This record gives sequence, C-alpha cells and structure tokens, in this order.
Amino acid sequence: MCLAVPGKILEIDGDDAKVDFGGVTRKANISLVDVSVGDYIIVHAGYAIQILSPQDAKETMDAWNEILEVQTEYQ
Repeated sequence: MCLAVPGKILEIDGDDAKVDFGGVTRKANISLVDVSVGDYIIVHAGYAIQILSPQDAKETMDAWNEILEVQTEYQ
C-alpha cells in the first residue's frame, strides 16, 4: 500500500524543500508543483504531488493523528 503524507514547506532550495510532517522534517522534491514556503503539500515517494489548502491539511493531519492514537491503544 502506498500513502501520500501531508506536510508544510519550511524551506526551499532549488527543486528540494524541507518539509514538516507534524514534528518530523524531511526533504521532498517539489519539481512537480509550484509552491512557496508556508504551503501545505501532499508528498508521495519523496515527491510533492499536490498543494493543499490549510484547512484540508489540518483535516488530513487530524485524521492521521486519530489513526495513530487508536493504533497506540491496541499495541
């Protein structure tokens, strides 16, 4: 199964961006989208594939947090 993960762009350096995925930062290639620092994006396999509105990003991150909380309860 493949998942696309939402994150917020913190810095841009050419085709790479430093992205915050809820406290974890990673690099992502942004060559497929036209983005700016502060934008929310969906990242799949290391590539930004879509820009999200802040509201959509919040809803998606809230859903992920709920899933993680439930998963932690059953471990």
